[in-house]
Amino acid sequence: MWGGADQEDALKAIQQAIDLGITSIDTAPVYGFGRSEEIVGQAIHGQRDKVELLTKCGLKWEGTQGVFYFDSVDNQGNPLKIYKYSGKQSVIEECERSLKRLKTDYIDLYQVHWPDDSTPIAETMEALRQLTDEGKIRAAGVSNYSKAQMQEADDHIVLASNQVPYSMVKRDIENGVLPYAREHDIAIIAYSPLERGLLTGKITDEYVFNPGDHRADNPYFSLENRRRVNAFLQQIKPVANDLGVSLGQLVIHWTLQQPGVSVALVGARNQEQVIANAASLDFQLSPDAIEEINQKLSQLALALA
Repeated sequence: MWGGADQEDALKAIQQAIDLGITSIDTAPVYGFGRSEEIVGQAIHGQRDKVELLTKCGLKWEGTQGVFYFDSVDNQGNPLKIYKYSGKQSVIEECERSLKRLKTDYIDLYQVHWPDDSTPIAETMEALRQLTDEGKIRAAGVSNYSKAQMQEADDHIVLASNQVPYSMVKRDIENGVLPYAREHDIAIIAYSPLERGLLTGKITDEYVFNPGDHRADNPYFSLENRRRVNAFLQQIKPVANDLGVSLGQLVIHWTLQQPGVSVALVGARNQEQVIANAASLDFQLSPDAIEEINQKLSQLALALA
């Protein structure tokens, strides 16, 4: 779905991140069907105390329990089906497998990857509470949960975080999830802050998507929306130029400045991308600059219907 990644590049990228003081590494069993967790476990060998490991549960590719999510292919190209399932016993078993792949005896933040309509939230939270009591996880979080789902989870466990999509062009969490999280001291882990590359300025009118690239059919990446976003990016480029940073670095920094956002979760394929991402913290946007960006952003209207 994301074009694949080279294992050696991934290992070097993780080491580079640790060297630069990036402490949180987020993964999930479904990424590479266990392979991502194995690579992370290999990369942090001997330096477990330097990082917080974030992984997930609740997306299964074996069996048919739960709610069908989407069709995929395994690492050998064989078709398989992904299901959302977070029953208590399943979550506990998933955690054990993740611990083995990550070569550790505890996970810092264990997150329910997607809501599972076939399992009561109370049951899923019971599993997370048990894992916390056993010391196998340090904190419990969720991902892609609505405000109502967060409220229900909060009734059964101390909820540490919600990992949700958030970017300059996707800000719907500001209408419910984000205010609730701020009010209840729940961290927001913002994923796709660069909107899968759209906010880097590199997705031009002429950009050609590779076969299988799921962005090609995504409404955010329509030609009209690319033109609108790139016009906006040109408007804020002088701010980036004055600071001597890239558009991507400016966007990541802006994301981290939004009230309630604790983490901007940014992917990297290699050391160079890690270095560029980390530099997003090497400068400070003034309140006036943030207001200037926000004013221009308020005029950006995407056609997503």
